Amino acid sequence: MKYLLAIHNNPATYEAFSEQEREELFGDVDRIMKELTESGELIGGQALADSSTTKTVRVRDGAAVVTDGPFAEAKEQLGGYLIVECDSEERAVEIAASWPDARHFAVEVRAIMHTSGAEM
Repeated sequence: MKYLLAIHNNPATYEAFSEQEREELFGDVDRIMKELTESGELIGGQALADSSTTKTVRVRDGAAVVTDGPFAEAKEQLGGYLIVECDSEERAVEIAASWPDARHFAVEVRAIMHTSGAEM
């Protein structure tokens, strides 16, 4: 089963980290990415551009309403994602728990539906 690990963070918190804390965090990211690549569980993933460049689109009464940013009041934002293929949801949760952002923010684990939608 494939899982999306949606990585949430707060840029202000990163800015408050010391250089050593940032180096440790990114070292942890590099280590986990290497482990997941070697195990064959990593399918893909990317960091995302700053939320200030985000547009949110909602259709209301047939018209598209576009607003800036992911959410008006949220300080935490979706900062990136991984797609992993694991034998179980428990393994996906284990990977999410090992991701450095989980220590400060949240990593959301969601099963990816088959394109037919039949799995869910």
